[in-house]
Amino acid sequence: MLDYNVLIEKAINAREMAYAPYSNFKVGAAVLTDDGSIYTGCNIENASYGATNCAERTAIFKAVSEGYTTIKAIAVIGDVNSYTYPCGICRQVMVEFAESSDMPIFIVKNKNEYIKTTLEEILPGSFGKKDLEKA
Repeated sequence: MLDYNVLIEKAINAREMAYAPYSNFKVGAAVLTDDGSIYTGCNIENASYGATNCAERTAIFKAVSEGYTTIKAIAVIGDVNSYTYPCGICRQVMVEFAESSDMPIFIVKNKNEYIKTTLEEILPGSFGKKDLEKA
């Protein structure tokens, strides 16, 4: 079992790579895959704001592009003075690749201050693959 402090530290480090020239709001994320690999991501802004990509999705998409489609945990850090939760689109992407609805999500301010929550807690009643299988 991974020491989640490693996941948190990697998210903190990923935040420093953010490309945020418009908002100056840096975000970092780290995802843990089912084999124990960790993929990181940062937010990447674009002058055409709709083309911006969040840190959480960057990390998840990096993992998926390497063949990992099961995420066991994620850590996210934005503002170091308050807790920054994932946006709605990122939450929906997490539902697609989460191992389960009780997947741990760490909302981080720094290595010593974080909230541990779950996907079910931040997106209750989500719509996902299971709902399409019923149709």
